Amino acid sequence: MGYCPPLHAEVGPVRAVPPGWSRVLEVSGAGTAPGLAPTLATRARVLALSQLAEDAVLRPADPGGWCHETRAALAARVARLNHEDALANHHLARAGAYSALGNPAHVGQGARIRAALAFLDVLSQDPRDMDGNDVSRLHHVGISDADIVRLADLGAFLSFQVRLVAGLRLLAEAQP
Repeated sequence: MGYCPPLHAEVGPVRAVPPGWSRVLEVSGAGTAPGLAPTLATRARVLALSQLAEDAVLRPADPGGWCHETRAALAARVARLNHEDALANHHLARAGAYSALGNPAHVGQGARIRAALAFLDVLSQDPRDMDGNDVSRLHHVGISDADIVRLADLGAFLSFQVRLVAGLRLLAEAQP
């Protein structure tokens, strides 16, 4: 069994929304909604922890088989599949040469990336339809267990982030 740090480890007090997260707040429109400032201030810790999660998933110290640019492109793809174009553009800005992967119509070149895209597309749209065959297809093209977990982590985080941005947008739109 692996080591799991306690949930409160190394976070410390959070008093303001970190600069990187304010971009996502702006993507939702919540960062510029004056009436939301008090609400966002009470949730600064949640927003900061969400930014730490984004950093851990999209820009980890050990990216394994998915470089940071690929992860950004895949994040953009999931955001587009969920009709969050502003969030997709936010991630696409870091995708570099891999930006084509951010387009859901792009099928990728090579068996490994095609299998990863198919896995992520189903995970982000119809996770109930997934089964062991989806993982077997990734194994078949040589994707390691660790990289499958990394891919699933990316899909799970983006599912959260898409919903967070949509919720923040609804709050911003509800402001007088």
